[in-house]
Amino acid sequence: MTHATGDAAWGETTTPALEWASGRWTLELRDDELADIAFDGRPVLRSVRGVARDRDWGTIPPRVTSIDAGDDSLTVEVSLVGKDADIDARLVIEAHADELRINWDGHLNSSFLRTRLGLVVLHPPALAGEALQISHSDGSHERSAYPLAIRPHQPAFDIRGLAWDHDGLSTAVEFAGDVFEMEDQRNWTDASFKTYSTPLARPFPVAVAAGETISQSIIISCSAQPAAPVAALEPRIRLVDAGRAVPAVGTSASTGPAIAPVAPIGSALLVEIPAHTHVWREVLDRAVLEAGGMPLDVRIVGASVAGLDEVLDILAPLDIVRIGAYSAETHVSEPELWQHLRAALDKRGLPWQPVGGTRGHFTELNRTIDRLPHDIPAHTFSITPEMHATGREQIVESIAIQRLVAENATRISGGPVHIGPVTLRSRFNAVATTRTPDAEIVDLSAGYNAAVTPDATDPRQGSAALLAWTVASGAALAVAGVESISWFEASGERGLRSAAGDPFPVEIALGWLAGIAGAPLLEVAANTGTAGSNAGIWALGARVDTTSVALVANLRDVPATVSVTVDSREQLVELAAFSARRIVFR
Repeated sequence: MTHATGDAAWGETTTPALEWASGRWTLELRDDELADIAFDGRPVLRSVRGVARDRDWGTIPPRVTSIDAGDDSLTVEVSLVGKDADIDARLVIEAHADELRINWDGHLNSSFLRTRLGLVVLHPPALAGEALQISHSDGSHERSAYPLAIRPHQPAFDIRGLAWDHDGLSTAVEFAGDVFEMEDQRNWTDASFKTYSTPLARPFPVAVAAGETISQSIIISCSAQPAAPVAALEPRIRLVDAGRAVPAVGTSASTGPAIAPVAPIGSALLVEIPAHTHVWREVLDRAVLEAGGMPLDVRIVGASVAGLDEVLDILAPLDIVRIGAYSAETHVSEPELWQHLRAALDKRGLPWQPVGGTRGHFTELNRTIDRLPHDIPAHTFSITPEMHATGREQIVESIAIQRLVAENATRISGGPVHIGPVTLRSRFNAVATTRTPDAEIVDLSAGYNAAVTPDATDPRQGSAALLAWTVASGAALAVAGVESISWFEASGERGLRSAAGDPFPVEIALGWLAGIAGAPLLEVAANTGTAGSNAGIWALGARVDTTSVALVANLRDVPATVSVTVDSREQLVELAAFSARRIVFR
């Protein structure tokens, strides 16, 4: 019933998870992923799976071909075919009293260029701050910790084993078959730390030959102290004055071959001008038409210093609120570009706010903040929850990490940030080792940017659940220092409505958020309820004229009755699974 409800809300058909238990161990098999591994009912690992990624870090799609579930063992056969790869893989799980063994074998039926091939282990974000002991391949040991702040680079290298304690549970994991290291996936709004094989310091991509078999394994050992029972509570939310305004709300120019005959929602239309292509003037002309008189938030991509002047001369007569310039290779505001942009704006007397940072993920901002120009007054980055996986759980769990990313972005930048576009899938491949498709286009007959990027369109864009997800995203990102947020495209497959102008449910969410933008923000009080009772429930509000407005989202896969209080006025709100409501307090 719950699974069917989720499928209906997200507009998809998925295979129900197989729940497997053996002794003190439990896990869910979600397609080829061993998810929510637990010992005595306590979370141990977010997931384990075998992955294959091509030369541009594209994931080879897995297809489960057979499952053999026994009392003490579970065997999963997986076929990974696509992007020049053809791999037959076998995942074997064996449960013992306090030990879980996982073996992965991947046999290559064809040669291909890979960046990653083998086991990936995801650790839950709740481990942030916990002490971590690392065993290295030479037998030495290192005392460390899971990072609290999002770490730009790997928190652990040369891993042979890891051990930690959390909430009365002691866990040790041994790795074999390759050299492993860890990265902080919260950089991409993934709810995990990831331990993976083959260090990134080694050259890639790597040629693997037909006939090769890659074998890797991990052994998980646990011991637990008795845990106190946790009472189940109904969600309770109290909204209080935040002392700042709701961030400005916007959307992005449509990148498909057509635009809807309806003006976009928000205070500005974000448009990336691909100055490294032949179509940049056409992109700009179309964005001006699509904006319908709304100001533009312009991000110039790939311009040389001389090319930047040409673009600015064309932009000069337009109504523009913000402008930034970014390299097409590094996707950040390289110092030479930034300095020329500032000088060119001053020379022309243009009053637009200059912004810099990255057009890519928070990752790129986090990793380059020390070398970016120090006089950037406001920083930019974009968000996608599907950099590493596309499952429903991945999308939902990313919301809490969006909050963390926003807080980290304002901290490291030391000033305001502008977030967007927020999209389900990546608009472009920021880590590609080959030339991007965008650079090859000669007209807009097939669109540009995301429209010509493989796998950039998520069919769940038109789902009912995306309305709730977007409200939750708005609540998560509305932290101090965030001045504007842009979601999705104005129209098309990645938009608020179809290219014909037919609205998707997510358009309602953008309308609600735009309706309170700039008004005094109401945020959830820190001492409301408990983290457990409010998990999956997100809310924000504003004082609008003589009323207070609250937006509440339920990202649980079951209905929820939520108590929402503003100024001692309480309303009980009934929310279906993956739904949201707008409430007015008079």
